[in-house]
Amino acid sequence: MITKVMQEYIEALIPDRDPRIVEIEEFAKEHGVPIMELVGIEALLQQLRIIQPQRILEVGTAIGYSAIRMAEAVPNASIVTIEKDTERFEQAVANIKKFELSERITVLLGDANELTAEAEKHAPYDVVFIDAAKGQYQRFFENYGKMLKPKGVMISDNILFKGYVADDSGVGTRRLASLVRKIRSYNEFLMHHQEYTTAILPVGDGIAISVKKDKEHR
Repeated sequence: MITKVMQEYIEALIPDRDPRIVEIEEFAKEHGVPIMELVGIEALLQQLRIIQPQRILEVGTAIGYSAIRMAEAVPNASIVTIEKDTERFEQAVANIKKFELSERITVLLGDANELTAEAEKHAPYDVVFIDAAKGQYQRFFENYGKMLKPKGVMISDNILFKGYVADDSGVGTRRLASLVRKIRSYNEFLMHHQEYTTAILPVGDGIAISVKKDKEHR
């Protein structure tokens, strides 16, 4: 992962954002809502600009921050995003409405592992972005990878988990240690998956980019 000094340097170079975006970032910080770190989401958005997806599925809406940023970065994309927390769902819907993106961003309320049939109505997807309960990542991947087009891209956030996956000496609780083990297992699952080619980017809290192979190249 990049050092704090390097992260601050990169953040200082990032152009000013829409004040409404900054407002969401500040709200998230004040209320402890987990959204992507600034350097991490800028890396994600650049990947999307390269891929130019038409359909994106996001697992983990929170308050709509990343969905809005993705919609603005790729103007031709439609996005389906899933959030299980009712309060955050309502905040996301309100934020998306402020940006006049309700026609392009569909927010589903419920557990992502229980909404596969609903999400499949909008499939296939060019990109699936996972940024939800870290202990469930492999299950999300297996459920929604089926809806990904050949050569589609699965993007997983938080896969370095503050560096604990490499050095867990600072882990203080059993719950945290268990979560670290699950993320390590997920990373190994990704890197050895025969149907995907994966690279891990040490930006933000770690992003895995997994490209689905054509059947003839598996």
